[in-house]
Amino acid sequence: MNIGELNLPAFQPGWVWLVGAGPGDPALLTVGALHALQSADVVVHDALVDARILALAATDAELVYAGKRGGKPSPKQPDISARLVTLARQGKRVLRLKGGDPFLFGRGGEEALALVAADVPFRIVPGVTAAIGGLAYAGIPMTHRATATAVTFVTGHNLSGNVPDDLDWAALAKGAQVLVFYMALKHIDEIVDRLIAAGRAPDSAAALVAHATTDSQQIVETTLAGAKQAAAGVSPPALFVVGDVVRLRNGLDWLGALSGRILDPDPLGHSDIRDAV
Repeated sequence: MNIGELNLPAFQPGWVWLVGAGPGDPALLTVGALHALQSADVVVHDALVDARILALAATDAELVYAGKRGGKPSPKQPDISARLVTLARQGKRVLRLKGGDPFLFGRGGEEALALVAADVPFRIVPGVTAAIGGLAYAGIPMTHRATATAVTFVTGHNLSGNVPDDLDWAALAKGAQVLVFYMALKHIDEIVDRLIAAGRAPDSAAALVAHATTDSQQIVETTLAGAKQAAAGVSPPALFVVGDVVRLRNGLDWLGALSGRILDPDPLGHSDIRDAV
């Protein structure tokens, strides 16, 4: 069976599809995302969409860069939304291609509401978000029966570019066993200080995962208190994960195993878990 036999929805002229491109590796594209790429007249894409993914677009598709990078000149969000509306009203099939998932810290909700206000029809195609794809490629599961039954996603900065000030840091620090911060490098010192002040143990296992799922992926294992110093050698985009699940990487670094790393079948020292398998 090929993609044409899946009876996927037709990409109609005048529509905008908000599509998640995943965290980087083209292998993590959904079938719906690939279908959109091969059908669109215009692809309005983020800075973090891998060039190999853009190469999958139809040969006659127009590629429009609309990326935002911290500290660099970037298109303003209202201008991006307005451009989507304009292109759709020109009868184009408009693909808004966003890294990760459009609705998880991707501002897809803002763009979709702008389309609603302009009476432009749209479709949402979810993508593999960076935390799921990136941590999996790092060999760090977000949950595990022995150590983590809840995970919390947090943005490293709010609309103004600062650390969110509307968070209950005490609840965050003492709540979910696993915390995953997106876009945290710029404010890593403040995030670490707030978590420790709110009760999270300074020696909690932690890791930074940069350029997730790409050939440039970098993983730095550290502790919560050590994350400030560890971040100095990491470039964005990067995830910051805090929790005992990081220790499981000793047994689950499957990419490292491809290069010869010997994996530990009992990384948490729970022989009962190992013996039960």
